[in-house]
Amino acid sequence: MGREVERSEAALHDGRYRYFAANLPPREHWRALPEFGDRIAYLDIETTGLSAGRDAVTVVGLYDGRRTMSFVRGANLEELPEALDGAKLLVTFNGARFDVPFLRAAFPRMRLDQIHVDLLYPLRRLGFQGGLKRIERRVGLPRSEATQGLGGFDAVRLWRAYERGDGSALDLLLEYNLEDVVNLEPLAGIAYAGLRALRFGESFVTADRLEGLTGPR
Repeated sequence: MGREVERSEAALHDGRYRYFAANLPPREHWRALPEFGDRIAYLDIETTGLSAGRDAVTVVGLYDGRRTMSFVRGANLEELPEALDGAKLLVTFNGARFDVPFLRAAFPRMRLDQIHVDLLYPLRRLGFQGGLKRIERRVGLPRSEATQGLGGFDAVRLWRAYERGDGSALDLLLEYNLEDVVNLEPLAGIAYAGLRALRFGESFVTADRLEGLTGPR
């Protein structure tokens, strides 16, 4: 045990994120958020459907806590691997089952060895059920008027409209995607604070208590 602590401390000191990606159970990857937050990539993708083997990635949004970037199929999507190259920690929502398999299929040679915090699971441990949009509403995260009510199937519809020549459809799709990405940052903060509080027996407003205080959303 002592040797493992020493190895972990040395890896943390040296910024060797691969050590934690390989040795820290995925359930505990949330612990790395403050340690590798300076090399973080919040990520969300849009696709033509639900099958990583059959459907294609259309749009990828990235956010590093300072700036957003969009990558579009047929324009600059091939630049995504280079943009992700410096990231040590990846944050997604349902990315383990959706985003990452799609990216591995689209970019077989891309390095995807980061510590991965899939917020779906830590938020569930705090009592937040449902998809990203439902959880956003529950904690009061805003959406623009233009993207209110849009979901995954709308993203497919907008891409098809763009392929038919509707440039405004792509603009709306990019806005929708980047809102997904930017909203991952405060959700990651909620997940980290909540799980840390549970770990150390501190007071924290989990989902059931939040609803009791604010009423149904």
